[in-house]
Amino acid sequence: MNRLIAVIGYSDSGKTTLIESLIPELKRRGYRIGTVKHSHHPPEFDKKGKDSRRHYDAGADTVMIYADNILAMIKHRKPSQTETSVGLKELAKYFEDVDLVIVEGFKGGDFPKIEVYRAAEEASPLYLSVDSVIAVVTDADIPVPVRRFGFDAIPKLVDMIEQTVLKG
Repeated sequence: MNRLIAVIGYSDSGKTTLIESLIPELKRRGYRIGTVKHSHHPPEFDKKGKDSRRHYDAGADTVMIYADNILAMIKHRKPSQTETSVGLKELAKYFEDVDLVIVEGFKGGDFPKIEVYRAAEEASPLYLSVDSVIAVVTDADIPVPVRRFGFDAIPKLVDMIEQTVLKG
């Protein structure tokens, strides 16, 4: 896959919100961005009763919706035994036209990761047990062994992404 970075963290820590803040800053700097959201639940696809949903419910292996300005696809696949970057590599062909792919939720694999960690968390930070964390975005007063950013430091975080992932 082109250049890849993961945003990881506990549920409701702000991963999606961080990604929503990163994308416009990266776009402003001229980058084409793709995203992948990892989910432990079957995805919602189209509305019940619509033709594409009926195709999917009937068992089609791949269903695509095509319109003038959008292309959406859902594909049945065999689940992997572990959450690894191998699954992401299978998706590379769908992201040939972007400079950076931001994935949300893939803790496994050897690609760089940004952890989102909130002071309200009761669990230990993930960087203690997850490899390849290169930065932590947090409001907690905790020591971190990697670069630390506040939630309002998006331009500085994007500077780091440019230096370590895009131009590294």
